[in-house]
Amino acid sequence: MDRGGRIRRGRGGGMLAFLALHAVSEYCRLERKPPVTAGLLAANTLIYLRRPGFVDAMLPTLDQVWFNPDLILKHKDLKRLVLSAFYHIGEPHLVYNMLSLLWKGIQLENSMGSVEFASMVTALVVMSQGITLLLAKSLLVFFDYERPYYNEYAVGFSGVLFGMKVILNSQSDNYAYVHGLLVPARFAAWAELILIQMFVPGVSFLGHLGGILAGLLYLRFKASYSGPNPLTMLLKGLTSVVSWPLRFVQQLFRFQRRRISGRGAVGGAPGRTAYVWRCRACTYDNSDWLNTCEMCGSSRDGDGLSSLELLGQTDELSLEELRRRRVQRFDR
Repeated sequence: MDRGGRIRRGRGGGMLAFLALHAVSEYCRLERKPPVTAGLLAANTLIYLRRPGFVDAMLPTLDQVWFNPDLILKHKDLKRLVLSAFYHIGEPHLVYNMLSLLWKGIQLENSMGSVEFASMVTALVVMSQGITLLLAKSLLVFFDYERPYYNEYAVGFSGVLFGMKVILNSQSDNYAYVHGLLVPARFAAWAELILIQMFVPGVSFLGHLGGILAGLLYLRFKASYSGPNPLTMLLKGLTSVVSWPLRFVQQLFRFQRRRISGRGAVGGAPGRTAYVWRCRACTYDNSDWLNTCEMCGSSRDGDGLSSLELLGQTDELSLEELRRRRVQRFDR
């Protein structure tokens, strides 16, 4: 999370163009495109740009969503508690967070599935913001530490990203580079928390710490609860309801395609399908549309009796006669 009192909105859009190009290139090389990650990228970017026009009319202003513990508790303003995570105060702030979201989101969503990933992000937003609020209030009550944190203004998605980093590296025994420093992957979030606080001005220490603690709390809940995730079940139900019209249209198109591709004739006699029948006289395979053998002229009816037999000539055709008829038919 970033803190401050003024908007630093870039005008050139060069960094946003780089973000868009990088996101498109990453998605093009993926066999499975994670939709929730793409939706989060788009939502954060559109909120920052406040485009198109109807989005600007619907969204509250930045001054109405700053994460400020004093204002949240005094006015019971839950809007600030949740929406502040999706606002950014500058182009570098947005692009840095979205690049981090792109990298973490692709890995997590492809490993756990879109519905569970969406439920995880929802839980991290609520828990990271709630823990940050609780930490600020605790510092005020127990240490009378008011000005630096309790009256702090902050926005940004980085608290959620710290929680995602904890979850992503929770089972890793590898090492990771954090701003040039090689550390065990499990402690990468803690190292980044300290390094960012030391070298990057204007960041929210409590916001990032709240994200780390939210990630640890999510892992603890997930390990201790063996049943289905209620939030995941709810999101699956909502997804099923929303996607039902699309599934209905897809089934309708599949049904129409099956009808056209051969379940019943198109432009022919009812009940006639495009099969073949084998002549019992010469064993030649003929189209189902023919009533006489293309090779020897035998009739399809009468259990393969030839046209000569139907006229009373009941002697079977000799092999030489069949050869002669074939040569005569194909030399026409």
